[in-house]
Amino acid sequence: MPIRTVLTIIAATTALVLTGLWVGNNVNILPLDASSNAPTYDALFKVLFSIGTVLFLGIVILLVYSLFRFRRPSGDLSDGLAIEGNLPLEIVWTAIPAIVVLFVGIYSYDIYERMGGMVNLNDHSAMAHAAMEPQARVWGGIGGAGMDAAPTGAVLPVEVTAMQFAFIFHYPDANITSGELHVPTGQPVELHMEARDVIHAFWVPQFRLKQDVIPGQPTVLSFTATKAGSYPIVCAELCGPYHGGMRSTVVVHEPEAYATWLQQNSPASTTT
Repeated sequence: MPIRTVLTIIAATTALVLTGLWVGNNVNILPLDASSNAPTYDALFKVLFSIGTVLFLGIVILLVYSLFRFRRPSGDLSDGLAIEGNLPLEIVWTAIPAIVVLFVGIYSYDIYERMGGMVNLNDHSAMAHAAMEPQARVWGGIGGAGMDAAPTGAVLPVEVTAMQFAFIFHYPDANITSGELHVPTGQPVELHMEARDVIHAFWVPQFRLKQDVIPGQPTVLSFTATKAGSYPIVCAELCGPYHGGMRSTVVVHEPEAYATWLQQNSPASTTT
C-alpha cells in the first residue's frame, strides 16, 4: 500500500476519532442531572455517544465516498471485478468491533454492578449499600465525569406504593402520605417500593434512576438529590390502559424549605 494512502487513512481516522470525542463531550442531549448518581451514568453515555458518532460518521462518509468513487461509468454494462476476499480488511473490521463491544461491555457491567444491579432483590440492605456506594467514590472515568464524596446525614425512608394508575408516598417518620415525592437536597433517600397489582416502574430521568416495582417483591431504591426543583416521575412499564397517565412529581427542596414542608403537612399541624 502506498505511503500516501497509509497517511491519508491515519489522518482520516484520527480526525474521525477526535470529532467523535468532541461530540460526545460537548453535545449534551440528556436532561438536567439532579442526583449524585447521574454523573456515573452520564460518563457512560458520553463514551457510547462518542463511539456511536465515530461509527455513524465513518460509515456514512465511506458510503458516500464509495458511491462517487466506484460508480459505474455511463454506458458501461460490464460486470464488476470478481473480488473474492481481503484477509487484512476482514481482520480489521472484525477486530475493531470486537474490541469496542468488549470495552463497552466491561465498562457497562462495572457501572451496573456498582449501582446494585447484581444484588439479589431480597437483600434490601445490600441493595441500599450498593446504590449508595458510588456517592462515596470518586469516578474519574472516560468522559471526564467525576463524583463528589457522599453527603452526610441520616437516611430518609419513604414508602412507595405503585398501583393502577398512581404512585403513593408515605413518610413513616412523619406520618405523612402524599401524591408527590418531596425530598431535601444533600440527604440520602431510601425508597421502599411495592406494587399492589401489576408490574410498574419508577423512573426519574433527571436522577438517571429506574427501578421495576413488582407485586410481592419489595424493592429498595436509594439516591441523593443535588439540585432543587420539580422533576417528573414516570411509570416506565406498560401497566394497563392508562399507563401513559401514571405520572407524578418529585419535588426537591433545599433543607430549610423541606423542613417547612414537613411542618406544614404533618398531622399535628393540620389539626391545629
